[in-house]
Amino acid sequence: MNERVKPYDDKMTKTIANLNSELATIRAGRANPHVLDRIMVDYYGSPSPIQSVANITVPEARIIQIQPWEASMVKKIIKAIQTSELGINPSTDGKVIRLIFPELTEERRRDLTKDVKKKGEAAKVAIRNIRRDGNDVFKKLDKKEDVSEDVIKELQDELQKITDRYIKDVDKIVDEKSKELMTV
Repeated sequence: MNERVKPYDDKMTKTIANLNSELATIRAGRANPHVLDRIMVDYYGSPSPIQSVANITVPEARIIQIQPWEASMVKKIIKAIQTSELGINPSTDGKVIRLIFPELTEERRRDLTKDVKKKGEAAKVAIRNIRRDGNDVFKKLDKKEDVSEDVIKELQDELQKITDRYIKDVDKIVDEKSKELMTV
């Protein structure tokens, strides 16, 4: 891979990683601890992820159990979950917090699938924007560094091949998540 193309490949890799992390937070009827990844809890004045203040386990397919390391954190964690967009009301016995995930309805599955596709489209747009930025930089090379048009064309072709590969990756990721959501 050409050194001039590498930074754009790295940016596209980060876009894919971001898409994967966003899709991991979408729940598919099964308990997935990653739905808690973006929820922050106030820990002595600083926002911290729930994972850093509690032990998170999945004792059953549709239950996430959160056991804070300090009893004083139970109420704060419950408040953080309730104010998040998770849409699940936590239950507690004072020491352990349980999140019980209901079965998803067919309509909710379709809505989540649409959301997955929107996130996939946003990732594709980001990848295409990276390609456009790279092409703009490559076009300016002949003026700045006296690079031949053939070399510029090769750079643009290489960037296009990388872009196509990442677009296919996005499609594959979106298809897999959609199938997961639609599987009862």
